[in-house]
Amino acid sequence: ELETVELAGIFETNPERAEEISQKFGCPVFGSIEELGAVCDAVSVVVPTDKHHAVALPLLERGCHLLIEKPICQSLEEAADILEKAKAANVLVQVGHIEHFNPVMSFLEQTVSTPKFITADRLAPFQPRGTEVGATLDLMIHDIGIVLQLVKSPVKLVQSVGVSALSPTEDIANARIEFENGCVANLNTSRVSSKKLREIRVFQPSGYLSLDFMNQAGHVVKVEGGEMKTTEVPIEKGEPLKLELASFAQSVIEREQPKVGGELGRTALELAITITRQIRERAAL
Repeated sequence: ELETVELAGIFETNPERAEEISQKFGCPVFGSIEELGAVCDAVSVVVPTDKHHAVALPLLERGCHLLIEKPICQSLEEAADILEKAKAANVLVQVGHIEHFNPVMSFLEQTVSTPKFITADRLAPFQPRGTEVGATLDLMIHDIGIVLQLVKSPVKLVQSVGVSALSPTEDIANARIEFENGCVANLNTSRVSSKKLREIRVFQPSGYLSLDFMNQAGHVVKVEGGEMKTTEVPIEKGEPLKLELASFAQSVIEREQPKVGGELGRTALELAITITRQIRERAAL
């Protein structure tokens, strides 16, 4: 749908799925990642997390700009390798923290100035897809990226707990993150919920904001004239995935750093790995 982009084709390991997409969009199916990279300026890497590194490297070697789904990789070593090779190849890497392109996030970035306390809840029904990693790297990583962007302060202390319910890794996770500037964030994540929920509340001296990422709605609460006043947020709704892809394409065309660059992706991964490690250490007691 993007006017600035031409779909060159796909690489897909499942031949039936590859044929289905090829027929639907009238695009070629390449026989290897290397063949795909040879004809593309930019590529979306949308494979399971544990395959990000292996798929990204041959594309970087062929000079492709990459949009890599979150988290950037499953380890800091792999992330560092990708960023180093991208720099050497002089290409851009954007990480698919899609909520940064949700209109709700745009409102938060304009409105949040001195956050003191943040709570975020992200709940989803169970599905096997994504369970190659725990709920922290699968779901909480979204809110980690959001909080890092809003607080803009180094992390001082992290306290985490998690429980495995339906998979070998944590399906429910909670993290309390204290930043050096005094802000505290409390993140709750579950991938075994009966309902979907993606909400954030930000408290600051000027009042507090309550936003719903899923429904792209919310309200702001302030005290005016000794009374509490609630105002609905005027959010112009949009499709985050399309906005993300359009932003990536524009970054490549203009050769400018993407909104969610590789370094933010690496920092979010580092914090997510710390949370995951604490959960596993606690589980081993």
